[in-house]
Amino acid sequence: MAEPLAQPVSNLIQAFSRLPGIGPKTASRLAYFLLRADDEIALNLARALEELKARTLFCSVCLNIADQDPCRLCADPQRDPTVICVVEEPLDVQAIERTREFRGVYHVLHGAISPVEGIGPEDLKVRELMARVRRSLETETPVQELIVATNPNLEGEATAMYLARLFKPLGLRVTRLARGLPTGGDLEYADESTLANALTGRSEL
Repeated sequence: MAEPLAQPVSNLIQAFSRLPGIGPKTASRLAYFLLRADDEIALNLARALEELKARTLFCSVCLNIADQDPCRLCADPQRDPTVICVVEEPLDVQAIERTREFRGVYHVLHGAISPVEGIGPEDLKVRELMARVRRSLETETPVQELIVATNPNLEGEATAMYLARLFKPLGLRVTRLARGLPTGGDLEYADESTLANALTGRSEL
């Protein structure tokens, strides 16, 4: 039986369908939008995707996605290196930055502890965080506080407790965002005022 779609269109629909949150119908709508749109729109998208892979990297300090190393936040002399906000994903950094309340630095774990999914501490960027903290203890600006800003769900809580047990013996203050955040929610969807209140009212772990 002949394929009803032109092969390039079918290929694009399949490519969109592999993206999270995009089903077959949405993938088809996106493909047909690009097919009917001005050439420049499709070409700009293609260039942006090419640049995404060619010009982005992980910051060697905080492991956030960046286009330079160290990233702009880690390289900013106005940031306080003694306070590290630990988050699960790069999108969480953007969410907290939108509050304009936090002037420390970040560390991105790239996930959370989830025994159900077989994700343990060794699968996260915890070793890198420990090495970073230990290096800082030998400098004039040692890390003094870890703000654990993992999501307020079971995986986030398990990660927070693990980090508290790991870093408190080093003499660090380990705090958790206040309960202004809804249990089971994601940081990236929280509004700025809720996140700001959570940062201000953070508590000891």
